[in-house]
This record gives sequence, C-alpha cells and structure tokens, in this order.
Amino acid sequence: MRIGCHLSSSKGYLAMVEEAYSIGADTCQYFSRNPRGGAVKPFDEADVKAAVAFMKEHDIGRILTHAPYVLNPSAATEELRNYTIETMRSDVERLEHFPEAMYNFHPGAHVSQGEDAAIGFISHLLNEVITPGQKTVMLLETMAGKGTEMGKTFEELARIIEKTDHPESVGVCLDTCHVWDGGYDIRDHLEEVLSSFDRIVGLEKLLAIHFNDSKNPLGAHKDRHEKIGEGYLGIGTFEAFLNHPALKDLGFYLETPNDVEGYRKEIALLRSLVR
Repeated sequence: MRIGCHLSSSKGYLAMVEEAYSIGADTCQYFSRNPRGGAVKPFDEADVKAAVAFMKEHDIGRILTHAPYVLNPSAATEELRNYTIETMRSDVERLEHFPEAMYNFHPGAHVSQGEDAAIGFISHLLNEVITPGQKTVMLLETMAGKGTEMGKTFEELARIIEKTDHPESVGVCLDTCHVWDGGYDIRDHLEEVLSSFDRIVGLEKLLAIHFNDSKNPLGAHKDRHEKIGEGYLGIGTFEAFLNHPALKDLGFYLETPNDVEGYRKEIALLRSLVR
C-alpha cells in the first residue's frame, strides 16, 4: 500500500519526490504539463535519474502522472482528438524513463456525438499511443458523469478496454468522489461496488485510487472534491478502502482541496486508519 498526494513538478522530479518524502508520503501524483494547456518544460533526463535513485533509496513507490485537463479523447473535432493523441505520445515517451510509470487521463466528453462514437474515439487514441512492450500503463479515470462526460459507468470503461489492441497496457484509476457522484454507493455498499467492478471490468485492472471526499450527495454528477472526512463520504469510507484485502497493494493519491501542509495531516490521518 502506498499513500501520497498531488504535488507540483515545477521544480523538477527530484524536488517533487523529496517533498513527498518530507510530508510522509511514499508515492505522489503530478501533472505531466500545465493542466490548462501551454508548452511543456524541456525534458531533463539527469533529473529523472536522480529522482528514480531517490525513490529507490527512500522506498517511494509507483508515482502517478496525470494528463492535462485540456485534452479530450472524445472531442467532436478531429483536430482536438489528434492534438490529444500527439500530447499523450509525447508524455508517454518521457514516462518510459521511469520504472513502472502510470499515466492517468480523463476519457473526455462527447458533446453531442453519443457514447458509441466516443468509445470508438477513446479506444482509437489508446491504440495510437500505446506501443508494443511499452512500460507505461495508461489509466482511464472513473468520472462523475457531468454533461456528456465519458467514464461514468464501469460498462463504458470495459467497452473501451475491450476495443484496444493492447489491453495489458490499460488499467483504471478509481476516483472516490467521482464514483460516488456518479451513483456508486461506496460509503454504504463498498463490497457490492467492488464486486460489480470485478464482474464488469476486472479488479486486476484497478491500479490506482484517487482519494477525495465529496461535497455532493450520491448521484449528483457534479464532481466537487472535499477534504477527507468533511464530505458526504466520511472517514469510514476511506478506512474501509484502506483495509480492504483486494486493495492493499494499490496506491492511494489525495486530490483534496489542500496545501502541502494539509496533505501532510491527511496522509498521517489515513495511515492511522490502517489496521
């Protein structure tokens, strides 16, 4: 089990993992580039090597890279879909310098094209980005279902994965706020939700978990994160996740509305819940 949070890589990968270690995290998440768009920083292979060495020395596990929000694999225009493909290709090329990298992305919104078309676009993107023997695993994130957002049901995720040429390189990141807002009752029926995921997608595909409480009631489809224990999910939900035998080897990544000091406190809180 690894517990960490979202941090900035603006000062480099080594500085990021050093900061993670300083607040009691043994993993972390970061944006591959500016989440709202713009040019990516020049790649510094020496910084990557230094970060990887620090991770090995201090037992920091598999970090999670988050794609920028500006990407939309389900976009209505071919131009934006192609931009998304090229951006992801560039990001994955960088991630191949890390051992066991994971690249998390939002499946996007189809606007008015329909779910079937969007599933085809997303699987096409994965087929264009993934290369045989690729180390980096692509993670589809579960979504809350705002508007025409894709990834709101386990069935949609399963259909996307089934259409890919390299399903061994595709997994899922479950966001606790998103699935709750999407209508899955992980607070009172976690076992049933996980059983449903296993039946439809397969628990072997669940490779990471975003830990966020929610400001909204079940099924609100709004996606507004809250600090751990201060939303509708409550402390008990996260305790159940952390102590579930099927999830004990995963990474848990906080994306709550916190600064670094707030993350330090939440990481300590979560560790105190592990039995």
